[in-house]
Amino acid sequence: MQHITLNNGVRMPALGFGVYQIPPDRTEQAVSDALAAGYRLLDTAAAYGNEEAVGRAVRNSGIPRQELFVTTKLWVQDAPAQENTRRAFETSLGKLGLDHVDLYLMHQPYGDVYGQWRAMEALTREGLARAVGVANFSPDRLLDLLLNNEITPAVNQIETHPFFQRGPDHALMREHGVQHQAWGGFAEGRNDLFSNPVLAGIGDAHGRSVAQVVLRWLLQRDIVTIPKSVDPARMAQNIDVFDFRLTDDQMSAVTALDTGGTLFFDHHDPEMVAWLSKRRLDD
Repeated sequence: MQHITLNNGVRMPALGFGVYQIPPDRTEQAVSDALAAGYRLLDTAAAYGNEEAVGRAVRNSGIPRQELFVTTKLWVQDAPAQENTRRAFETSLGKLGLDHVDLYLMHQPYGDVYGQWRAMEALTREGLARAVGVANFSPDRLLDLLLNNEITPAVNQIETHPFFQRGPDHALMREHGVQHQAWGGFAEGRNDLFSNPVLAGIGDAHGRSVAQVVLRWLLQRDIVTIPKSVDPARMAQNIDVFDFRLTDDQMSAVTALDTGGTLFFDHHDPEMVAWLSKRRLDD
């Protein structure tokens, strides 16, 4: 497994297993299968509703805790955000059954962002979170946060796939030492990704699937990725991407697929901002 080093020195696997949209009653088995396939980075969130199942799989795996990298995420908190963030973190930690997480992300750039971030800084100082970061932050929001706080986010997890490649975001993150992590790497199959002739042609040249081509493309851009599957065979295929490389011409061919726009939702859309900002989770 390839690793990257975050801006605070913590090592993180470059490819992991995401559990977004896996129902809680299927998550434990899926995570167990992923761990058996060799994944060591697990990505969940309070909003996914499956932290407990992830924790059970981790505890039952027999894998030493220090070999695993567990990420979860903080949902939007009302003021006083520092107190609520601590409470939300403790709830997630209890559901996971762990004494620390390796990465704690602010899931959305809404609410009392500064209060939430100050509480997250405290968590990492106390060793309860080995690293802290954000998700879904646009370049302006990310820059504002890192310029006006003591700890620079270690990670920004954003929608990134061949049809929305996030070039300006990527450049800003590299400049400021923030690790780019992709969610939606396969675009959930939208735009007929899995039958795209460019990606399929590259796959044929290497004897690989379209999914493997996309993951290889992300890795060669130094982007951490967290593909999801509930199929053990697909899990094994997705992690088998470290023994080939795309050529410069192939990387350029994928670059040409960029549309420059989201395939899911725009975090600047007022209706989406209102919906996400008002949503609250039950502990």
